[in-house]
Amino acid sequence: METVELACEPRETHPASRLTALRAAGGVPAVLYGPRRPTLAVALESKQLAANLRSAARQRLMRLRSSAAELDGRHVIIKEVQRRAVSGAIIHADLFEVDLSRPLRVSVPLKFAGRPAGVAAGGILQPLMRELEIECPPLEIPDAIEVDVSALGVHDAIHVSALKLAAGIKAVAGADPALVTVLPPTVAEAPAKPAEAAGAPAGAEAAPAPGAAPEESGEGPAKEPSQGGRKA
Repeated sequence: METVELACEPRETHPASRLTALRAAGGVPAVLYGPRRPTLAVALESKQLAANLRSAARQRLMRLRSSAAELDGRHVIIKEVQRRAVSGAIIHADLFEVDLSRPLRVSVPLKFAGRPAGVAAGGILQPLMRELEIECPPLEIPDAIEVDVSALGVHDAIHVSALKLAAGIKAVAGADPALVTVLPPTVAEAPAKPAEAAGAPAGAEAAPAPGAAPEESGEGPAKEPSQGGRKA
């Protein structure tokens, strides 16, 4: 895995107004911690940090570049980043110092490659996991783990045990979870005809309601003549 550099300098934590001034000058307040050293307050360059996050895996190994001897040359990964809710600007970061002599557990993204046979038949590729936790030497952390899905048919799945990982890289999983599958094609139900939707066969006339008067057609019985004429 390629190691990139990250500018880093010590910072003062008091007064609180220093944080506002640091962010206004294009910096990001951060903390550096690890298993063998006390926590240190540091400052990073906002643009450089954002560029490294965009162009690499989330837990990419970085080498600190600093004028302070206690920081220069340390290898770290970014454990957490806090952003503003609206703008997305980085307002704080946590750096974890890595011991290059010991294996490290990190989560790396999965990259699905190929066109599954089941998708060609109308199925839908459904990733079940987007990241995989692995254990490996810090300098061997991959940017992503490629998963070849071209042989997947409908209802088939690829499990963690089927992955071909590079030497020194071990998947950390309690069981053998599925990473990706192909769902069967979905068939839309044909819309019902208007007459069928109403519950009556096509061409049938509605029966009159019980007790309803018959329609006037002009063929009914003739009215009796009026009895109100002049007497003879």
